[in-house]
Amino acid sequence: MFETRVTKALGIKYPIIQGGMMWISRAELVSAVSNAGGLGIITALSFDTPEKLAKEIDRCREMTDRPFGVNITFLPTLRPVNYEAYIDVIIEKGIKIMETAGRNPEPYIKKLKDAGIKIIHKCTSVRHAKKAESIGCDFVSIDGFECAGHPGEDDVTSLILIPRAVDELKIPVIASGGFGDARGFLAALALGAEGVNMGTRFVATKEAPAHPNIKQKLIEAKETDTILVERSLKNTLRALKNKHALKIKEMEENGATLQELAPLLSGLRGLKSLKTGETDNALFACGQVVGLIHDIPSVKELIEKIITEAENILKNRMCTSV
Repeated sequence: MFETRVTKALGIKYPIIQGGMMWISRAELVSAVSNAGGLGIITALSFDTPEKLAKEIDRCREMTDRPFGVNITFLPTLRPVNYEAYIDVIIEKGIKIMETAGRNPEPYIKKLKDAGIKIIHKCTSVRHAKKAESIGCDFVSIDGFECAGHPGEDDVTSLILIPRAVDELKIPVIASGGFGDARGFLAALALGAEGVNMGTRFVATKEAPAHPNIKQKLIEAKETDTILVERSLKNTLRALKNKHALKIKEMEENGATLQELAPLLSGLRGLKSLKTGETDNALFACGQVVGLIHDIPSVKELIEKIITEAENILKNRMCTSV
């Protein structure tokens, strides 16, 4: 029922994609999503060497024989990363789907395409989506303002951004930002998207490698319990509202410099908290969809529920309209 250009091209059953999330998108979660009929995506930069990424890809292959992808976020030049080495691993391991984000992936497009890799580029505006299409990306995953992580600086919500992107592009659009249940899934398709990308919702699943305290925090949070930080740096981040995020926001309002903020923005703090369960000592990327999260199912249960409820909604609407 929900076959789209995305499912056909990627070889997946359902047009549901698990976003590449730092520290979270590891083999346990990725394989579970792919086994349930979606597309799981490993986050390459969760591993500090290409060799560790290679081992994680091997580990994921032991858990699933279905398609999965790898995410690479091209970071600002202030953090040196040997992207070529990571890309070489992706190619050598036979990965055929890659999600790119951050800076323009154009320098790597030819190498990826020559290896037969399909490219999903994440972006936050129509102008960036059009650029992604022009350089050869196969899909665009468009992030609305509701999304976790970096929503860009235009503050356009998914309800507007998705159909705008669909109107402008010929390649398939994947909706990202605010999706976590059957209602959102159907809404995205109605807006013209051919798949949805979910991040925050997948954190609150049994397979996600996050401490139970973090998952419980997501269940307790409302849609108003996220906060925007790093706005003063033109690198806006939507995160779960906690003491740490509020401290950063206060420092920004008082004119703190990047040098002063940097120790508090370190992703390593988040990695530690995901392991220890401390909920107030780090930034946790979190979308407004957190207000719709009320349980911690398995990935299989979550995806099957979304698809079943979506089918029921459509049947009920059809019966009502007759």
